[in-house]
Amino acid sequence: MAEIVNLRQARKTKKRAEKEQRAKNNRIAFGRTKAEKALSRKEKICEQMRHEDGKLERDGKP
Repeated sequence: MAEIVNLRQARKTKKRAEKEQRAKNNRIAFGRTKAEKALSRKEKICEQMRHEDGKLERDGKP
């Protein structure tokens, strides 16, 4: 036979796990130093510029 499960407890356990995952993601996104944030911003800008430089242009036509 199947194990009896208390649905209220199962929902609370699931909600706690989701909350912990969200907190983990926030720690990664917002738990960086100012220097790390600046470095990632500079890398992103450099990557965008490299991408823009590689585009081919056609005689004034888009």
